[in-house]
Amino acid sequence: QVQLTESGGGLVQAGGSLRLSCAASGTLFSIYRMGWHRQAPGKQRDMVALITRGGDTNYADSVKGRFTISRDGAKNTVYLQMNSLKPEDTAVYYCRAGDNYWGQGTQVTVSS
Repeated sequence: QVQLTESGGGLVQAGGSLRLSCAASGTLFSIYRMGWHRQAPGKQRDMVALITRGGDTNYADSVKGRFTISRDGAKNTVYLQMNSLKPEDTAVYYCRAGDNYWGQGTQVTVSS
């Protein structure tokens, strides 16, 4: 089992920045990839950014150049640095480990 604990969401004005954190605990040896997804009201949950154990990253086109995913292996923590935030980035952001493990979600609200 893997447990994920997210933090760092909040309310920010357009153009501002936030950093999300996701601390993982439990049986982690089988987890090859972690990432962030988001879900806005009435919309499906979409991938935002992924990072593999080897450090390879992948981003949704809508966040390229503004968001950066990183990991601290010693702390089993994944971060999402979000800069130049836009109102359309408003969503609940979920941390994901592997294919089956999800965090509880953290709200990000960007005001115009």
